[in-house]
Amino acid sequence: MATGQEPMTPPEQQPVENPTAQQPVENATTARQPEADDQTAALDELRDRWRRALADLDNLRKRHAKELERVRGDERARTAAAWLPVLDNLERALAHADADPTAVLKGVEAVRDQAVEVLRGLGYPRYEETGVPFDPTRHEVVGVVDDPDAEPNTVAQVVSPGYGADGKQLRPAFVVVSKRQE
Repeated sequence: MATGQEPMTPPEQQPVENPTAQQPVENATTARQPEADDQTAALDELRDRWRRALADLDNLRKRHAKELERVRGDERARTAAAWLPVLDNLERALAHADADPTAVLKGVEAVRDQAVEVLRGLGYPRYEETGVPFDPTRHEVVGVVDDPDAEPNTVAQVVSPGYGADGKQLRPAFVVVSKRQE
């Protein structure tokens, strides 16, 4: 071999430089095993926490539904209790129907005033103003009248009073409105 190159030896005869060349692969596999176990354990813990959170949410929904029903029942009872005196006074008025008609009339008016006060106490004050501008959020038109003495588009007459205020409308007032004069 005159070219200056060393003779090539077949691979079977080449000396092994690193006899532990396979060892890093084995170490990497064994090193990955605990890491995978840690990730699996962490994933299992997250799944368990997620299931517990879902169960807590379901329990919260059930507890809230029971509490809401209890509050509604309490409010119904409070409202009914507020109306009991009105009912008692109506029965007293009916018991004295044979008496003087003016006394019965005064008693019925007092019961009406008591009922209006109960509604006001529940947050629904009565309103029945005339001469005010028509407001579609507070009034419902049941008629139109040509009234030369009234401003156009104002409430000329209240047929039935309204109840409520500040966006809490129980019922609008049924009104007759003056039409525009031409």
